[in-house]
Amino acid sequence: MVRDGYVYGVVFLAVAAALVLFTGVWWLGIVPVLLAAFFLWFFRDPHRTIPAGAGLIVSPGDGVVTETVSIQTPEGTRQRISVFLNVFNVHVNRSPIAGVLTRVQYQKGLYLNAMNPASADRNEQNIVTVRGEGFEVTFKQIAGLIARRIVFNLREGETVGRGQRVGLIKFGSRVDVIVPAEAELKVKVGDKVKGGSSVLAAIPAGAIR
Repeated sequence: MVRDGYVYGVVFLAVAAALVLFTGVWWLGIVPVLLAAFFLWFFRDPHRTIPAGAGLIVSPGDGVVTETVSIQTPEGTRQRISVFLNVFNVHVNRSPIAGVLTRVQYQKGLYLNAMNPASADRNEQNIVTVRGEGFEVTFKQIAGLIARRIVFNLREGETVGRGQRVGLIKFGSRVDVIVPAEAELKVKVGDKVKGGSSVLAAIPAGAIR
């Protein structure tokens, strides 16, 4: 479990205890106890089996694939895979590939609904580029209508493993993964994915440099 879950859980349990202790009315503690249970569940961090194999790109988060599209970047043509995380999904984020963090850039922005395509560029977000395995992948932690805090635990220059925990986005949000144009997509719109264990795309052996 993420540390935040224990913090929220203990706070609401303390509130419940105080209400019952000072009022003598037991049912006043029901709501804070339920909130404590919700936050303990929300910040869960289940074990994931990370797939092995050259060129695999895994999902940074749990959710539903909402878009797969070709885009133009300063580096050329790329493919973008968008995953929407609702409030019921696990919100721990993981690295899509193994490699070195060549860019970690926080960008202030709006809090549009994460289902809105405009949120990919206009919302508050953390942009991370990982270079490794002979190619480069960028992923974005994007705040949503409810999500108002992005957490990222590493810095530029650090090394990560495929599927390694790197941070989280609190409450509903979105993650975008920008992969090379030659990547073979393994998901389609509507697919449910799990962070660290679901393969989003694969780089053909001949394209790995």
